[in-house]
Amino acid sequence: MQKYLIIIEQAGNNYSAYSPDVDGCIATGDTIEETVQNMKKALEIHIRGLIEDGLPLPKPSRHEYIEIDAA
Repeated sequence: MQKYLIIIEQAGNNYSAYSPDVDGCIATGDTIEETVQNMKKALEIHIRGLIEDGLPLPKPSRHEYIEIDAA
């Protein structure tokens, strides 16, 4: 089991998501929850396709959050 980072952005009245680790794999939804579900399905299909084609799987990136003092 792999964990891939996804980025969710508000796009007008809905949301879109992508993974910086998986080029070309995107999803949209009316809510954040729907977008996450759609992105999960899109990633599963994309990864399955890579496996079926004998292509290497993308390596998940490591991410960290940092706090800054903006004052």
